[in-house]
Amino acid sequence: MNLFIDAWHYLTDGANWNGPAGIQHRLAEHLWYSFLTIVISAAVAVPLGLVIGHTRRGAAVLVGFANAMRALPTLGLLTFLVLGLGLGLIPPLLALVTVGIPPLLAGAYAGIANVPADVVDASRAMGMTETQILFRVEVPNALPILLTGLRGATLQVVATATIAAYVNLGGLGRYIFDGISLYRYDRVLVGALLVAVLAMVLDGVLAFTVWASTPGTGRLRRVETLPVAPDLSVRTAD
Repeated sequence: MNLFIDAWHYLTDGANWNGPAGIQHRLAEHLWYSFLTIVISAAVAVPLGLVIGHTRRGAAVLVGFANAMRALPTLGLLTFLVLGLGLGLIPPLLALVTVGIPPLLAGAYAGIANVPADVVDASRAMGMTETQILFRVEVPNALPILLTGLRGATLQVVATATIAAYVNLGGLGRYIFDGISLYRYDRVLVGALLVAVLAMVLDGVLAFTVWASTPGTGRLRRVETLPVAPDLSVRTAD
């Protein structure tokens, strides 16, 4: 019980929120590491998932690649990268990318692959190019699933970004690793609580975004997602 009381006192003490080792600064560092990871992961995963989902080629390789990345032990990979590249921001980013890529890749592929075939065929019949079909028809229809992949990647990256502190970087993981080394388990609890709260807040924001982006609901700015073919039926005179 004293552990939770000590953690509460630490969180409610304003002196612990300011300065280079304060909660605000650690939170900003954690968000920065997570943001960089998501951007790099999206730059790799989303184009690949869109192309494979559109062409329907290479799906088996995609699934194997995503599963292989999920199987990698993040902390072990980080240790290996530090031995090869040294300390700094690059090793934890590379390790975290293996966590962020699979959900984004799966979301991009599944979103495009699940667009109804008749919608795509109608777009081709109207003379749209493959690029136009992808970005003007498939992506708007696939947006909720794409954002669901982003939601999953964000949660996993935020939860795993604590490993940055393992190589003497900042972030909320600093409380966990420093608390363990100093036998201050109230600090460990503080770090765990802050990571959990941050993950829940981001999950809520992204969940609302997924809900609002559903095509045809008018929850966001209305976007025409289905091509409307012109009426070519022959009308006979009465």
